[in-house]
Amino acid sequence: MSAPTLSDSRPRAPGIGWPLQLVLWSSVVIAVGSWRYLLPGAPGGAPPILDNAYARIGALTVHAAAASAALLVGPLQFLPGLRARRPALHRWTGRLYVLACLVGGLSGGVLAAGARTGLPSTIGFGALAAAWLFATWRAYDLARQRRIAEHRRWMIRSFALTFAAVTLRLYLPLAFVSPYGYEATYRVISFACWIPNLLLAETLLLRRRRAPEPG
Repeated sequence: MSAPTLSDSRPRAPGIGWPLQLVLWSSVVIAVGSWRYLLPGAPGGAPPILDNAYARIGALTVHAAAASAALLVGPLQFLPGLRARRPALHRWTGRLYVLACLVGGLSGGVLAAGARTGLPSTIGFGALAAAWLFATWRAYDLARQRRIAEHRRWMIRSFALTFAAVTLRLYLPLAFVSPYGYEATYRVISFACWIPNLLLAETLLLRRRRAPEPG
């Protein structure tokens, strides 16, 4: 039997499973696609459903930039290798994520207030913005207190809400074929794009708490 080499003794971070890989790549695709809102005269422009007074004063541009940054940086926070080998990078990307979420949540709240589909959409997207801001700030505050286990739980909740940008786009095609019409379906989507995400996150957290200790 050959003696172990130096490379054999190096600690290896656990790999990531396909669910996180799927989240990572779908986040990248949606984030890059959303950058078209940052380009003047971009093909397609803003969808008519977003073409309200607040979009015209730049709220959509700010929201697209911030939410896209959060989508790109957020999955990195869950990579065990980054946390273990590059803790300083983990902290700085975490700060960038928090800043992106705060700007995205505030601008998202502004856009929600001007939703063309009426009060239900304003409530749905407004509640998403409020929950996103709260969960992200809570995660950041817990990290500052070095309450790492709680910090990680709130980061999962925060990114579940960030991921609403992806699930929203998965649901949007249904609005065009719905027998109830685009606007009525869009009002439902304003809730459906984030509430199931949050419920799934809570289910995951509950299973982790109930899992037996290794041993």
